[in-house]
Amino acid sequence: MALCIAGATAAGVAWADAADAHISPPRDTAYPGTIQIAVDASDTRQGIFRVHEVVPVRGGELTLLYPRWIPGNHSPSGPVAMVAGLTIEANGRRLEWKRDEYDVYAFHVDVPRDVASLDVDFQYLSGRSGMQHIQMTDTMLSLEWNDISLYPAGHYSRDITFAPSVTLPHGWQFGTALETLSRSGDTTTFKPVTYNTLVDSPMYAGLYFQRVDLDPGAATPVHLDVVADAPKYLQMTPEQLQAHRNLVTQAYKLFDSHHYNHYDFLYSLSDQLSGNGLEHHRSSEDGTRANYFTDWDKTAPGRDLLAHEFTHSWNGKFRRPADLWTPTFNVPMGDSLLWVYEGQTQYWGFVLTARSGMWSGEQFREALALVAANYDRNRPGFEWRTIEDTTNDPTAAHREPLPYRSWQMSEEYYSAGQLVWLAVDAKIRALTGDRKSLDTFASHFFGVNSGSFVTKTYTFDDLVAALNGVVKYDWAGFLRQRLDAHQSPMDGIGASGWKLMYNDEESNFQKEYDSGASSRHMISFTFSIGLTLTKTGEINDVRWNGPAFKAGVTSGATVVAVNGHDYSADVMTDAIRAAEHGGGPIRLLLKYQGGFETVAVDYRDGLQYPHLVRVDGSPDYLDEIIAAKK
Repeated sequence: MALCIAGATAAGVAWADAADAHISPPRDTAYPGTIQIAVDASDTRQGIFRVHEVVPVRGGELTLLYPRWIPGNHSPSGPVAMVAGLTIEANGRRLEWKRDEYDVYAFHVDVPRDVASLDVDFQYLSGRSGMQHIQMTDTMLSLEWNDISLYPAGHYSRDITFAPSVTLPHGWQFGTALETLSRSGDTTTFKPVTYNTLVDSPMYAGLYFQRVDLDPGAATPVHLDVVADAPKYLQMTPEQLQAHRNLVTQAYKLFDSHHYNHYDFLYSLSDQLSGNGLEHHRSSEDGTRANYFTDWDKTAPGRDLLAHEFTHSWNGKFRRPADLWTPTFNVPMGDSLLWVYEGQTQYWGFVLTARSGMWSGEQFREALALVAANYDRNRPGFEWRTIEDTTNDPTAAHREPLPYRSWQMSEEYYSAGQLVWLAVDAKIRALTGDRKSLDTFASHFFGVNSGSFVTKTYTFDDLVAALNGVVKYDWAGFLRQRLDAHQSPMDGIGASGWKLMYNDEESNFQKEYDSGASSRHMISFTFSIGLTLTKTGEINDVRWNGPAFKAGVTSGATVVAVNGHDYSADVMTDAIRAAEHGGGPIRLLLKYQGGFETVAVDYRDGLQYPHLVRVDGSPDYLDEIIAAKK
């Protein structure tokens, strides 16, 4: 047996060596010359980005890489399958390229000795419908440089310089963190930047565009660059504008610094190009439904997006977990500290949304109640997984839909991480007699080197040391107790002076969450019968070991009828109420894989919607946490 293992190990090493030998490892040396990249993004009808690169070279073998590990995605998710038509020419002669046999993101080409540059052409194809990733519509587009560029192997991304230009449809305007060098007709040429900066500087462009100053008169400008499906969606009230300006003010008061020379929220208001959220150092990609401003009273559930992505400029882009920093976009990332990168960002996203006035205190508590209820009743998967283990999900699950989310769990480091940081905040306040808080940590940890763009990495030990710098405590044990536990991290709610309860009255926030007025289209009976459905009855999730699950209901089925009546949210609601008052089991007519079946769900505890209520006689830390800083 030992001989077999040794043999397998040797073979594994041989395979690894063979794979590594095909691609030059990155070195911290400058790439000779500047790569010109020109993108024609004018074919919005067919959704085609046409790319031309001029790559300075020397004779010999060259490997061009397509970015695989995308910052913010935390996974090897570069959409190389959307690249088509790749051709490489030198001095007018076509050169044959060969994709690496071990790495589909690497392209090899033999460069003749007399060649000084290569002409590289290809198309990047935007999704057009359904579940495809749509990046271009008739009225707007999202241009991400990691999708539409190849770069030479063998160098750190910060050592490769690109000179970018973009051609847009006539009359379109754009927002980006890149700085304009010149314009000619519909083509804009930008100042040369390093490749890591280029990838960190996407563009949103559109026919209907508005740029709003969120920090008037500031030496470091912050803008909201909005593209919309139609002009009417660009209109915002003075109160809405002020709330967004407050977001910038409150972030500065929290972090006591900034790490950019200008910042742009790139914001799409669209029913086609929405659901976006990706952080960058000097900008963020954000997208929600077209009615964000025009139906303001109905869109509260989507308002924390901007605060979340803005926070990432400090937490994630400037301060970054050491295993998430890589020298190129093809070196694997480590995700072990995503409960800080995303979890604490989720925490501050909620807090800053409330402090800015984009949420009322009641909306904040209703939003937090939904988060807490998920971990109180809808994550039985903690029986076998931990928060820390879910940091592997971006690589393991590729952010694909899951058949039983409550049991499989997925990326719990976001919201479970948020609850961990609520517990930390409450503990700091209790230990210091309310003289210090997680705000103190944020100012000390993220507020260093204001104005610097250079990423400052950290480890778990650095994090613990910073918390001990706020107040001495066993922070390593406190965090590990929650990250490694087979139970939900619920104690922060009680430690903040509140408790979670359920009744049959849906909060206004959840009504908006379920209504589809925001980016969500699901109707939740999660905490009662244990189902989440679309408006048309398709079952998105079944709570593992919940009433519907025990009756044999499967995700992916469609509820056609409830107790003999055509399915609707109201019909399901009435059936749950009737069962509570002696009406008998709830009969669901299900359609699945072409067949029909009636299932009886024996559930009699009525509608269950979560709310937070005060614990008498305890400090009210939640109200303190969301109070705007003066």
